Amino acid sequence: MYFIADAFLEEILKEDIPYGDLTVDLLEIEDKPGRILCWPKAEIVICGADLAARLFKKVGLEVEQCARDGQRLAPKTVFLKAFGSAGRIHAVYKTAQNIMEYCSGIATRTADMIAAAQAVNPKCRVVTTRKHFPGTKVLSLYAVQTAAATEHRTGLSESVLVFDQHRTFCGDDFLQTLAQMRERDPERKIAVEAASFDEALAFAKAGADIIQCEKFSVELFARTASALKEVRPQVLVSAAGGLRADNAADYARAGADFLVTTWPYFGRPYDIKMSIEGLGC
Repeated sequence: MYFIADAFLEEILKEDIPYGDLTVDLLEIEDKPGRILCWPKAEIVICGADLAARLFKKVGLEVEQCARDGQRLAPKTVFLKAFGSAGRIHAVYKTAQNIMEYCSGIATRTADMIAAAQAVNPKCRVVTTRKHFPGTKVLSLYAVQTAAATEHRTGLSESVLVFDQHRTFCGDDFLQTLAQMRERDPERKIAVEAASFDEALAFAKAGADIIQCEKFSVELFARTASALKEVRPQVLVSAAGGLRADNAADYARAGADFLVTTWPYFGRPYDIKMSIEGLGC
């Protein structure tokens, strides 16, 4: 279960309607009855519908939900309906739409990348980085998990990943330091980013649990992954840097245990039509 607190949703809603809806007030339509129907304009892995339903209920709308987050929907499939007054509908619909469109974009791209990778290597996983736009972590990670991917890192506190930017402070003693890291925290897996075949091999021999190959060509990655598995069969090998749905299969086929990607976060939102109708007017 991915927990999103009511307070988080309420804060998002409050951003859009801090002091009431001036347009609704001037039109004097606050209490007029209506309904809203939600459907995608293209095929989509829906994400955010569960959150939208919660938002609709928060302002007092009656909700009928026909699909849950994570389902792949055909265009024009109505997946969410809400009924109530015009004032309540207008108070919440745009916030709900924004959540669904951005989250569905991330979820759909993630799902497409997983499908491409696992079509050639069913064991290959897709994991996403912490390079989402600042302030969007909760929804970005929710969308990733909805699409059945996992997080590469949620932040700096729960995992160990050594970059060149760390090693520059270690001088010539990094390989020795790598062994000492394991003694200091034997419970954690240690991942090290490598920029070359030789670096990857050296880090694996020194005891790194995960070798992250940064911006390797497919051919170099395949050669590196094969050599690393010969040195230490239990080592995990990841591909990182420029991974997308259109090249995921190449790296999965080349032997990646998992693909590290930022790509799903940065693309257009997927259009969700919010059809609003007055009833009995």
